Amino acid sequence: MVDVVREGSVVRITMNRVARRNALSAEHLTELLEAFREAGSSDAAGIVLAADGPVFSAGHDFTDVHARDEEGVRQLLELCTVLMKTIQSVPQVVIARVQGLATAAGCQLVASCDLAVASLDAGFALPGGKAGWFCHTPAVPVARSVGRKRLMEMVLTGDVVDAATAVEWGLINRAVPAGELDAAVDELLARATRGSRASKAVGKRTIYAQLDRPEAEAYDIALAVMAETSQSPSAKEGRASFLEKRSPVWPD
Repeated sequence: MVDVVREGSVVRITMNRVARRNALSAEHLTELLEAFREAGSSDAAGIVLAADGPVFSAGHDFTDVHARDEEGVRQLLELCTVLMKTIQSVPQVVIARVQGLATAAGCQLVASCDLAVASLDAGFALPGGKAGWFCHTPAVPVARSVGRKRLMEMVLTGDVVDAATAVEWGLINRAVPAGELDAAVDELLARATRGSRASKAVGKRTIYAQLDRPEAEAYDIALAVMAETSQSPSAKEGRASFLEKRSPVWPD
């Protein structure tokens, strides 16, 4: 249900549970988690999360959910949360390649990635608000991308947000014609993976650590890490190459 391919410095993780609209059953979540953990422990510079079929992901698999009691659903949601946190904790740059509709926990997947590029015919929704099971956990990373009023519109109406609007709202980085999707993903990932991988890994971890904290606390976190990493081999090489007017040779 998950295809993993290494192409140069990039690991491509593709959901291929097409018949179930790439719905996130416990089995599928576990496969995705294992794929991200393996990619995260590799020397890859970037990870692309993609999907086969007309739908990126329809969110939680209701067949799986409906068969569980409250504790079972809690365990499923905890597994999903671990996946989302892993996407943000791996040292690589993670970019979502969204070719179709991403709803509920599928939209949560997109929002949890560092970057996202979608085709113009893609869409994003938190549909629980117009049904019977509100999108509580999917709303967590979406809120941190789109802001309060736009989040409330998504969760209360449940309506699909088109790709162009998703760019305007900050849910994704850009929307392109379907035929240009792969090129746009590769172009953004290439720019986002330039420079020292070690430095970028620490930078990614620190950004997520300080996001949504009070400004003073965010500065405390960022200042401590920036002072510490100023003495790293990558930082020293970056400064030396600038001062010596030469191309850097990254130690990592």
